[in-house]
Amino acid sequence: MAISQRLEIVKQQMHSVRLYLLGMLDGLSENDWFWTPETPTTHIVWQVGHIAMAQYGLTLFRQRGRADIDSELMSGKSRKVFMKGTVPGSDRSTYPNPDETLAILARVNQQMLQEIDSFDGPQLDEPVDPPHVAFATRYGALLFASHHEMLHVGQIGLLRRLMGKEPKR
Repeated sequence: MAISQRLEIVKQQMHSVRLYLLGMLDGLSENDWFWTPETPTTHIVWQVGHIAMAQYGLTLFRQRGRADIDSELMSGKSRKVFMKGTVPGSDRSTYPNPDETLAILARVNQQMLQEIDSFDGPQLDEPVDPPHVAFATRYGALLFASHHEMLHVGQIGLLRRLMGKEPKR
């Protein structure tokens, strides 16, 4: 069975925004990943970890609920520091290092790519629970994943500029 055009759009959007994100991260040192402006406090580790957490929530959890594999994608500790509503802190020991953060991002993305074709069908038009202000259906959650990621890529771009780095785009 061929994948629907709707899921192809989701996959293409996720792929292009992920390439954009990785380009923004290229060449950053570990200190850059934890650099934070005076206010508000945020850093690239939190931004990337939050992107991974959101991708998990939008493209996996909201589509099929919890699965046994989920504990291998991201630790409970990481979920707690990167989930919606968390505030980035300055204590580095709270967060995984940049390499582990990228590994979490890659594992979540790989799992989404393995499972996404199975989400095709009329269930994409079912409402999500709990409701979300940005989308009403499972398909909307899939589409919003790339939009949400791009929002955080913009914040990473701003952090790069505040560090005095040359703009990437």
